Amino acid sequence: MSTPQGHRPVVAIVDAFSTAAHLAPLFHARGYDCLHVQSLEQPPAAFGASFRPGDFLATVVHRGDTAETLAAIAPYAPVALLAGAEIGVELADVLSEALGLRTNGTALSSARRDKFRMVETVKAAGVPAADQILATNLDTLLGWYGDTDRTVVLKPVRSALNDGVSFCDTADEVRVAFESLVGADSAVGLRNDAVVAQEYLVGAEYYVNTVSLDGKHYVCDLWKTQHLGVNGVRDLLGGSALLVRRGPEQDLLTEYAFRVLDALGVRNGPAHTELKLTPRGPRLIETGARVCGAMLPLLTRAAIGESQLEWTVLAYTDPEAFEARRHTDYEVARHAVCVNMVAPEAGKLVDYPKMAALRGLESFHDALLKVEPGDAIARTVNDLTYPMLVHLLHEVEGVVTHDYMTARHLDGEGFYDVV
Repeated sequence: MSTPQGHRPVVAIVDAFSTAAHLAPLFHARGYDCLHVQSLEQPPAAFGASFRPGDFLATVVHRGDTAETLAAIAPYAPVALLAGAEIGVELADVLSEALGLRTNGTALSSARRDKFRMVETVKAAGVPAADQILATNLDTLLGWYGDTDRTVVLKPVRSALNDGVSFCDTADEVRVAFESLVGADSAVGLRNDAVVAQEYLVGAEYYVNTVSLDGKHYVCDLWKTQHLGVNGVRDLLGGSALLVRRGPEQDLLTEYAFRVLDALGVRNGPAHTELKLTPRGPRLIETGARVCGAMLPLLTRAAIGESQLEWTVLAYTDPEAFEARRHTDYEVARHAVCVNMVAPEAGKLVDYPKMAALRGLESFHDALLKVEPGDAIARTVNDLTYPMLVHLLHEVEGVVTHDYMTARHLDGEGFYDVV
């Protein structure tokens, strides 16, 4: 592996997949080259297609030996190292700390990936959070569940993309969900040897996307999500609407999110925090110490002129400018909604018969096709199985709302020609 020629400083990105694939061009524009670090020898298939090797000087593959990986990175002398996708968070902590770069450190690293430890760490810091249990056996889990039917959520300890999340209303459903999860592999290729069970939080769900620099946090964008009961899933994400920066809900959510970031040791870099606003106040679903997924920052950029991607690059390349701008709120120039289209059945997709009607909506901005005509299509049950994300954008909020409802109406049986 050769040392790069020239004098451009280098930024290393661990697992530049999904939305994080858009970071390298922004670093290039600010005069930096990028090195790719791959945390797994074989990344999950869900991530691989988004990687753009031409954006990087080289790829260093981590094979489990940290010293070997550090030695391979050393010739590039990176001035910054950060996580791209969720699977790279812990390795990025190890490497950035070892290199003496800006880091979130390793002390709380596992709490930023382990869903059970995350909530327990937040509670220990005095931040209210959900009642939960970590269960490796069914008896323990059923003892926690109790004799009275109630809604709880079961999920893998370490996963991503809403893989393996089950909503259970009875002890029998808890049993079935536990038995289907334990021993199976998660979406990121890890064997589930335990499950996290949590009380079901009642309330609307929100995203708070932030970038931090030396423990100071900036809110890049806030979203309110809408969920559907469909395809046997109690709460399937149907869409997300960009919120203006200030308001009673926003202020509550932001203050709570900052407390969560502090509790989890997120001092540097991007974070995507999912919360519910319950009758008792905000409650954490989970935080990812990386950029928001599903290409949502691209829609944010179109709506307000910049996104978490630009703020991440600014924090690592020009800390003074970040600090100077941190006190300014984002302003919504155009209202935005991301619509998650929901396929009702599996098979081979022949066509989207109503695509012209969708593209004809006044606020239609873009359609991110995950399944093209001719491809196999899955019944939508999680983040891995959305066939399409539709971006709506307009200066008038009412137009976006109208088109969101219309897109929701178009979606369904007649929208998909499947054999």
